[in-house]
Amino acid sequence: MPDSSRPRRPRVIVTRQLMPHVEARMAELFDVALSAQDHAFTKDELKAAVADCDVFVPTVTDEIDADVIAAASERLKLIANFGAGVDHIDLAAARHKGIMVSNTPGVFTEDTADMTMALILSVPRRLAEGEKLMRSGQWQGWAPSAMLGHRVGGKMLGIVGMGRIGLAVARRARAFGLSIHYHNRRRLPEAIEEELGASYHASVDTLLRVSDVVTLHCPHTRETHEMVNAARIASMKPTAYLINTARGEIVDEGALIAALKTGRIAGAGLDVYTHEPAVDPELLALDNVVLLPHLGSATIEGREASGEKVIANIRAWSDGHRPPDQVLEGWA
Repeated sequence: MPDSSRPRRPRVIVTRQLMPHVEARMAELFDVALSAQDHAFTKDELKAAVADCDVFVPTVTDEIDADVIAAASERLKLIANFGAGVDHIDLAAARHKGIMVSNTPGVFTEDTADMTMALILSVPRRLAEGEKLMRSGQWQGWAPSAMLGHRVGGKMLGIVGMGRIGLAVARRARAFGLSIHYHNRRRLPEAIEEELGASYHASVDTLLRVSDVVTLHCPHTRETHEMVNAARIASMKPTAYLINTARGEIVDEGALIAALKTGRIAGAGLDVYTHEPAVDPELLALDNVVLLPHLGSATIEGREASGEKVIANIRAWSDGHRPPDQVLEGWA
């Protein structure tokens, strides 16, 4: 039965500007405080917000640690995250205080897979270098030995994490003639492996050693923090490329920079970074890396769908039901 003790128009605080129609719908349904400045909240702003609402709507730019959770008032019962990843939220602290956490899974799958495929193509074919050359005004015209890259078709793609996004990348990559290899916590059903022509690797170390292109699609957890470390990068082929559209913290960024500078691996395509929005100046100086400003989910359609899921989660909670996208214990 719906819980009549819950507010009919819950007090909702949103940290960042969302799509206009999402904000308009929130204003109709809730007592909402929208973001006028659209900046990442400071620690003090986060504490003030969680002390003054029934529902808090953060994004990946907001670090909801145990200190922030401790500042929450007893009325805060739902953190309705805008986005699928929740590694910026201390889930254990939230559970301890009786605060539900929800997210917006699935809405960015195709968008992130598209961006991943763009990087898989652009790094070996040196598209960013070519674009810079054109803008510099120094292009001398076509030449048979100029701006040579590497063919993508026929190469081995190693996918770390075969969830929704990993599967979507695999389907795209197969159409480009890449052979699909993967590592996952659980092996895929045989029917899916046959559909994709995919080969399972029980060890991520084996996968990295044999792959021509490695792409990361696992969540950032304690277990995956800097999973791609110096030793694993050193084990990759010198002709290999690393693609990361997941979370910057999955890669030891210093070790990656060292490998790129020395040519230990051929290149990288990055959409995420360890200390966003800061990007290491050494990365910016390298020609063998394509750098994007966290664009994986940056589509109008995806951002609208994510906002709609946030609203659905809040409405379900407000009506006394479990949010459809509640993040349960054991998420990772």
